[in-house]
Amino acid sequence: MTCEYFGICGSCTLFDKTYQEQLSYKVDTIKDEFGLSTLDIITSKESNFRARAEFRIYHDDEGISYAMNTLERKGLLKIDSCSIVSQKISKLMEKLLKTISPNKLLKERLFAVEFLSSNIDKVLVTLIYHKKIDQTWEEEAKKLAEKLNIELIGRSRKVKIVVTKEYIEEELTIEDKKYFYRLYDTGFTQPNSGVNEKMIGWVKNKIGNCDDDLLELYCGHGNFTIALSFHFKKILATEISKQSIKTARENCTLNKVDNIEFIRLSSEELVQALNKKREFRRLAGIDLDKYKFDTVFVDPPRAGLDTQTLDFIKGFKRIIYISCNPQTLKRDLEKLKKNFEVLDFAVFDQFAYTHHIECGVVLKSV
Repeated sequence: MTCEYFGICGSCTLFDKTYQEQLSYKVDTIKDEFGLSTLDIITSKESNFRARAEFRIYHDDEGISYAMNTLERKGLLKIDSCSIVSQKISKLMEKLLKTISPNKLLKERLFAVEFLSSNIDKVLVTLIYHKKIDQTWEEEAKKLAEKLNIELIGRSRKVKIVVTKEYIEEELTIEDKKYFYRLYDTGFTQPNSGVNEKMIGWVKNKIGNCDDDLLELYCGHGNFTIALSFHFKKILATEISKQSIKTARENCTLNKVDNIEFIRLSSEELVQALNKKREFRRLAGIDLDKYKFDTVFVDPPRAGLDTQTLDFIKGFKRIIYISCNPQTLKRDLEKLKKNFEVLDFAVFDQFAYTHHIECGVVLKSV
């Protein structure tokens, strides 16, 4: 991939390497960090791979432009294009600004633009303002959405106006089977759809078909859960975000899945409930004793697993751990190594041209 902003824009920090060079650099770093001789490598497209993007809007005498932080984090860099965003977002970027620019109501105090794209739906655009937006703004925004054939949301302080709708739908094809997901503007979504497909496929391939039930912590909108539901008898999946649980249930309906129970609990709360130390009204009508768990799936935030959850998952026969932070993954694996052996290890290049790398580990009790 080539980009005229390499070395200036703060988005791509491994700008001085080809895709293969930056991937090799990250893979070698993980091998050294974890003492691995081999691992599975899930690659990204070399360009136009990012399905989600956010840009600042820069105002000057020449009008409005997209902007990113500079590599040195000293101010903003005006940009006309971005080589890592999806083709849909890339094609829309210039059209969007050209349409907004002559419209004072839409342009005035526009602070940022967020894009969310998929392979089967329109692009969802969120316009963020440092001014109050109201019904008059909404009338102009409806014209913008219709002209560009986009889904559109407006945001300002304590105000959200859904001009068309607040989500798009995505189709993932994994091992020749199609899965459908609803993606909301504020919900967490995997930024690299191509890698996400391969990542879910990697997990499905490693676990095979199981006779037990699955416990999943940090399930989000059901990104893994939906696909894994075909490998287990039942799944109990937890997430603290109310919006994510709502979306996960919608995604179950989209995929005609009926063997998943989604519960809005933190991992710490679930451990307390399963250990009979505390009762929760959110568990009303759910019989935790009916589950026979041998496998636990965790996909925690960058902070990794808390001590209570780490101690709890030591009681499982198998752990599937997806990590967005190799440092906390290494810390947690150190605490698990007395009880588990690593069967499989993978890196997922979700964020090409940056130092960030995601990892997947399958552990078996010893």
